[in-house]
Amino acid sequence: MPITTLSLLVKGADHRNKRGPTRRFEIAMCRPGEPVLLELEPKNDADPNAVMILSARGIQIGYVAAERAPWIGGMIRQGQEIRAIFQEATRAGAVIRITLDGSEPALPQPAAREPSREDADIGFWPDYIPPDD
Repeated sequence: MPITTLSLLVKGADHRNKRGPTRRFEIAMCRPGEPVLLELEPKNDADPNAVMILSARGIQIGYVAAERAPWIGGMIRQGQEIRAIFQEATRAGAVIRITLDGSEPALPQPAAREPSREDADIGFWPDYIPPDD
């Protein structure tokens, strides 16, 4: 079965945009599930295969990783419909979710996590002790 949905890291979040808000600021404005746009950037001096990622407001938030850019960019050049949504902000930048078959991407289920010490106190209420009269 071919892969049709995957999550991709957004690279370059710490670089400045030529104009407008910073990439980190724009990432902070993004909400999980909102659309993002993938745009080829063939005149990029560092990488002619670069695929820029733009927020729903048209502000650059970064790039598809250099290892994935030729593959993703090739599909875009061939006319394959790739749809993308913002998945989450991370320390390194962000993650987007894409579909390669033109279907609407959906956010993945949250990963299960181990209960923390703080979770142990959730739902704890002391027994009622009536006042002494």
